[in-house]
Amino acid sequence: MRMGRIRRGALVVAGVAALAVVPSAALATPGSGVSATILAKGTSEDGLKIKTKGRTDVVVRTITIEPGGSTGWHYHLGKLIAVVQSGTLTRTMADCSVEVATAGQSFVEPDGANHVHIGRNLGTEPVVLYVTYLLPEGAPLSVDAPDPGC
Repeated sequence: MRMGRIRRGALVVAGVAALAVVPSAALATPGSGVSATILAKGTSEDGLKIKTKGRTDVVVRTITIEPGGSTGWHYHLGKLIAVVQSGTLTRTMADCSVEVATAGQSFVEPDGANHVHIGRNLGTEPVVLYVTYLLPEGAPLSVDAPDPGC
């Protein structure tokens, strides 16, 4: 008799636990008529923390740099997040340091005139970037800058 009560108690506990899980799945509302395509995915070496001030324009665009091509020296008035879809991007910074990003990597470019840089394709295949800009409302995507002497 006592063993029967213990079994019954265990079954009740297991049943309640199962019911606690099932309703969330049973009550979920599956989507319909939606399709999505991942355009690019990259892994950032550093954690991301992004905060903007005031109204912000969010712009997403694809950039292709042909072999031997470059962006020219420039800077941004807002932050941007870039994912390298293909190719190898070589960036030279204002202090003449060099950063290389390959397909599957991502990076964040800081804002401001003190973050002048140039992006080059020193490889043999096009560099394709997917870039998300977080700019002050109405700001240009980039601002041309002189070569800092690198």
